[in-house]
Order: sequence, then structure tokens, then C-alpha cells
Amino acid sequence: MAAHDEPRLIFPGLGDFYERFSPFSYALMRFAAGAILVPHGIQKVFTAPIDRYVTSIGGKGIPFAELLAYLVFFTESVGAICLAIGLFTRIAAAMVGIQMLVIVFVFQWQYGYFWTNRGYEFALMWVLLCVAIWFRGGGRYSVDHYIGKEF
Repeated sequence: MAAHDEPRLIFPGLGDFYERFSPFSYALMRFAAGAILVPHGIQKVFTAPIDRYVTSIGGKGIPFAELLAYLVFFTESVGAICLAIGLFTRIAAAMVGIQMLVIVFVFQWQYGYFWTNRGYEFALMWVLLCVAIWFRGGGRYSVDHYIGKEF
């Protein structure tokens, strides 16, 4: 008998399936948040000149544009990999989340909400995912959990 606060399933036959795989849902969310960002970082590291990003960041009046451009490269490659595998998870989530917050307000706000018009929708989703990951940490299926240390 289901607890009173649990909704009844429309397809009760799926209950065992949901029960079996639900422990992996957080790990999947954390992995996806990092893994989807990795190609952006790898592309920047191997194909994009740093000067392009220095100019873009500096053009917005942000100080230390060169240092920040290198931090973007690091965050979107190493930080994203760490987020995906759950290593230094809270630090990686904070780095990605802060970067995405800057992207939302400094680079994409002017275009509106929808990502199809260069808007902030996609970056905002990353901010919210990273906030949730920051609060929770790596979780059961993470490198942090296996080494027994979290920040």
C-alpha cells in the first residue's frame, strides 16, 4: 500500500521500474550538467584563440579580461569534467554557476529569454542546476563519495 503522500501511478506497472532506477536520477542530472558543457570547453581550448574571448569580455568593461578568458576555458573544460564525474563537485558547480550567471546578465540579457534568439534561457537553466548541485554535492555516485571527501 502506497503512503498517503505519494501519488498513485497512472501506469502502476511502472512502479518497480521507477523504484529501481530512481537512485540514479541525481547522478544522471549531475553528469548531464557537466557533460553537456564539456564540448564547449574542448572547442574553446583546441580551436578558439584566447584573444577572441579577451576582446569579448573586455568589450563589456569587465576588468582582468585575459585572466577571466582563461578561467572560462578552465571552467568549461576541467570544471565541467569535474562536475560530470562528481570530483570537487561543489567547487565545480560554483564555478560553472557563477560563469553562467555572468553570461545571463552581462552577455545574453539584452536578447531576452529564448535561447533561439541568443537569450539567457539555456544559461539560466545551468545556473539553477548548479545551485541545486552545489547544495547537494556529488551524491552517492560520484568520485567525491568514493574518496570519502567533499568540500
